[in-house]
Amino acid sequence: MKFQKIMLAIMLLPILIFTNCNNDDENNPNPDATLVSSSTPTQDAEEVNINTTIEFMFNQDMDPTTINATSIILLAGTIPITGEVSYSNKVATFTPSADLAFSTVYTANVLIAAKSASGVAMETAYVLSFTTEAEVDGSAPSINTTDPLNNATDVILNKTISILFNEPMNPTTINATTFMVKDGTTGVSGSINFAGTTATFTPAVNFEANTDYTVTLTTGAKDLAGNALEENTTVDFTTGATAAVLPIVDLGTAANYVILAKTAINNSSTSAIVGDLALSPAATSYITGLALTDATGYATSAQVTGKVYASDMADPTPVTLTTAVENMITAYDDAAGRPTPDFVELATGNIGGLTLTQGLYKWTNTVTIATDITITGTADDVWIFQIDGDLTQAAAVNIILSGGAQAKNIFWQVAGETTIGTTSHFEGNILCMTGITYLTGATMNGRALAQTAVILDANTITEL
Repeated sequence: MKFQKIMLAIMLLPILIFTNCNNDDENNPNPDATLVSSSTPTQDAEEVNINTTIEFMFNQDMDPTTINATSIILLAGTIPITGEVSYSNKVATFTPSADLAFSTVYTANVLIAAKSASGVAMETAYVLSFTTEAEVDGSAPSINTTDPLNNATDVILNKTISILFNEPMNPTTINATTFMVKDGTTGVSGSINFAGTTATFTPAVNFEANTDYTVTLTTGAKDLAGNALEENTTVDFTTGATAAVLPIVDLGTAANYVILAKTAINNSSTSAIVGDLALSPAATSYITGLALTDATGYATSAQVTGKVYASDMADPTPVTLTTAVENMITAYDDAAGRPTPDFVELATGNIGGLTLTQGLYKWTNTVTIATDITITGTADDVWIFQIDGDLTQAAAVNIILSGGAQAKNIFWQVAGETTIGTTSHFEGNILCMTGITYLTGATMNGRALAQTAVILDANTITEL
């Protein structure tokens, strides 16, 4: 192998020293010199057919014994290409053993070992460079997979439909005339996007519950080479019906308290709380800022329209609170474990400005309420919001109930922290794994049930 590399280097040495640009008598001081007068392909040719032969026309008759694989070589970079060399009527031909590669630069070389019939060697090597054609795509594109799959059921109501192709497509052919979603014969409006090999359809309005839909991809969809889908493709799916039958979260005895916490209840300034407060297993000393007046088994406060309980108060309060905390945790687990959500990652968690209909919602990130939202439905409708991150409501932002919706039927299950912004208004039951903080002047209709602390600052909290 080492010897072969040395021989190849010796063969290519004239190429590294000299280059030739289609010599002719006018440019060559020696008219009797042996040289290549023309070639096929021509110098620097592009889009050369991959099954081409390479031809060199000499300016005089050549010694056929010197026209061989030693004097004429073809390279892709530094890699020799195998082939046959022939000679006839001043023309040397190199025929590759196999088709050349697409979109590749080749150099074909006639070395000074080639001699004329009179024995005159070429003074300089002739180097021909050319580029082969790009591969032509003649195959129709196909669909690798869809989301949802054909005949899928219980599809979430804010589903973004995805179509994955086997190759990049022409984005201009992925549009409302080639990518359609219908409810029966009625078209569904939405936005269509294409990136890489994936087309997506995002409905302008959430899909209806328990409804059959059909997605159609037509042969108007084409790949970058202009090849169309071989046939129209349809995907049928049915949305879930959870929203119509969603049961409430049973709070058990935790429902007896407007605020229930495990580690602390701290208040700044003067708050107005309507309903009972409870803290367990932490003791009364961890309830601050409410100016408590002790009574038997409970306490009172001028800021609380109701009673205040803690785990170190007289019986039966400790046992009662232990049960309430257990019920709170059970309710949290129930809300967090509800399966088959109707809405997943709605608005990627930035839900400000939205109108939220009944159903089960799930986010794996933080949910932010940056502007007013409306929760709309009947008095019997239920909303469960599963939030794996934090819940943050901006200042002066309101949750508005519409159509008869009731705060007691709204459940916010929050794995992270909950923060209710300054002077904002909140509605519903908060079941929080960690702390709930109400910033200055925030108000709420509902319950604050925290597995750590509840922090207040001149707030109005009203039991449902």
